[in-house]
Amino acid sequence: MKFATIRLKGAEHPCLLSDTDAVLLPASIPDLVTFIAMEPGARDAAVAAASNECRRIALAEVEFAAPIRRFQRDVLCAGWNYWDHFEEGIGKREGQEVDRPKAPTFFSKSPTVVIGPNDPIAYDGRISQKWDYEAELAVVIGTAGRSIPRGQALRHVFGYCLANDVSQRDLQRRHGGQWLKGKSIDGTMPLGPFIVTPDELDIPRVRLQCEVNGLKVQDAVVAQMAFPIDELIAELSFGMTLHPGDVILTGTPSGVGNAREPQLFLKEGDQVVVRGTGLGELRNTLVHCDLAGASDVAIG
Repeated sequence: MKFATIRLKGAEHPCLLSDTDAVLLPASIPDLVTFIAMEPGARDAAVAAASNECRRIALAEVEFAAPIRRFQRDVLCAGWNYWDHFEEGIGKREGQEVDRPKAPTFFSKSPTVVIGPNDPIAYDGRISQKWDYEAELAVVIGTAGRSIPRGQALRHVFGYCLANDVSQRDLQRRHGGQWLKGKSIDGTMPLGPFIVTPDELDIPRVRLQCEVNGLKVQDAVVAQMAFPIDELIAELSFGMTLHPGDVILTGTPSGVGNAREPQLFLKEGDQVVVRGTGLGELRNTLVHCDLAGASDVAIG
């Protein structure tokens, strides 16, 4: 099944997607996080009610928002989770080199980064001169858990969607090599376009691709991950509770702009497209936005 959040007359509504329509979930369910947190039987009843009684909108008329709009914590992320991406960065981390990790590398992003699958990516050259793209598979947690055994980890997944972990490399280096600041600029992370339940996907064979202005810059399958999804969930939940609606970005493959020769950084007007097998696509253009305001911080 596919679930989405759509915009109608200035309001956002959770819905179920068919091949031709978006079917609004009952009005008692304000967002997908509420729906995801329901018991499975209650979710099934809500889907049945939507299919039989609720309003339908033709997909051709639908405007998608990010599927998850209410966050209980930061967006959770895995870094360096494709070995070819880790290797391509060697010698290009500006003195912040590290050994090949023996366990997943985690960081987080502010929820204010999240935008819809076709929304403009906020861009301000005063914030950064090194805007980079990162096509990623995102996991949406469905069932809470702490210290989840790896063999049970996938039972805690509600579904999957796409993300573009747009990053500001100079900010990433400026702040000691830690990644929170260089990946938390408002309005810069497309998410969506919908959440697909695991039964509809062969996750290891999902192919992720990214294009910048029509040029294919990333192309890999999820099977190439250094640490697969069940291991990410087991490690991330070790002593730490994961909650329904939590979003986990699972890392990007090689081809990022910072590692290319010559480097390829995004600029105002660029269009970035992220695709995934069975997961639709994100299609976003960088549009100038005043992000720096009256700040006296200078990154140059």
